[in-house]
Amino acid sequence: MSSFIPLSVPDLSGNEAASVAACVRDTWVSSAGPAVTAFESRVAALCGRSHGVATSSGTTALHLALIVAGVGPGDHVIIPDWTFAATANAVIHAGAIPYFVDITSESWTIDAGSVEQALAQFRGGRIAAIVTVHALGHPAHMERLTAVGTRFGVPVIEDAAGAIGARYHNHPVGGIGDAAIFSFNGNKVLTAGGGGMMVTDNEAWAARARSLSTQARDGVRYRYREAGFNCRMPNINAALGLSQFDHLDDMLKAKRRIADTYDDALRDRADLQSMPRCPWAQSNNWLYSVLCASRDDADGLVNCLQGDGIEARVFWETLSDQTPYSAFPRSLTGVAAAISGRVVSLPSSSSLGEADQSRVLAALAQWRGNPVMRFQ
Repeated sequence: MSSFIPLSVPDLSGNEAASVAACVRDTWVSSAGPAVTAFESRVAALCGRSHGVATSSGTTALHLALIVAGVGPGDHVIIPDWTFAATANAVIHAGAIPYFVDITSESWTIDAGSVEQALAQFRGGRIAAIVTVHALGHPAHMERLTAVGTRFGVPVIEDAAGAIGARYHNHPVGGIGDAAIFSFNGNKVLTAGGGGMMVTDNEAWAARARSLSTQARDGVRYRYREAGFNCRMPNINAALGLSQFDHLDDMLKAKRRIADTYDDALRDRADLQSMPRCPWAQSNNWLYSVLCASRDDADGLVNCLQGDGIEARVFWETLSDQTPYSAFPRSLTGVAAAISGRVVSLPSSSSLGEADQSRVLAALAQWRGNPVMRFQ
């Protein structure tokens, strides 16, 4: 009987077990410990940033980034309509209001033109930040976005949750906007088992984020600067993440090989359109995904693969038409709605071997859907 092929699992083939065992041996398992600061420094350096603040999740990292950027109750924050719910939820947790704008057909990331239009025409209060999402590990068009942010005096925060190692015009993602966040959940390219991080060059933002993440406690006494949170990354998670750096380059190379193999096999398929990869970007190929002709086709593809013991998953759906977010403002062109529920992610673990990927390709060859209408 063939083994089950998962969608995306961590590669723990390095020194991860020994690093975690050392934390247990030395009793450094909580939110204090040397691995936390070392992990912060390593991630910040990867992005060319001065500061990193490790947190309990990517969501809490984004929440803190919004707060230190000056986002407060009643403010609006521009975000793409096609993203994970955490992007919108972090805005709401900060007391602000998500403002949904559309994505481009070119990259499936936020449309800088729509952002500019929203900023120029908005009359409902203050737009305090722009959050751009590097969707599926593919960078957004940061040059356009930062130019818009600068013109209107609005900070740009990169939601690079799944994009570590990706590059925009040879600049690492996370190092371009005013601040950025990463997630180290178990399905990410680099994992800490959980957790997240905010990176920035703004020393004041980093200091406040670090303070807020530890209840804003003032020194060792039980006195507090402001109402804070308990969202510091535990040392045991940081040690796991730190050890992943030993083979991050190998994992990224494996992701590229896997994506290239899928590209070659699917290039002539009319019923499956691979996610675009733009010449100005180098995706980290976090989750290789394809666009199907319809939601029914997407569900049919997932069911077909699962029947062969292969995990696949329908990816994001637009947020603006879902109950928790339907009352929030939006400026949409229809691109996000057009792909919503039609994108299917295929097995993309960096440890996916040639034999297992061949099994996935054989199963894909047996499935046929309707032709995909190409974006113009």
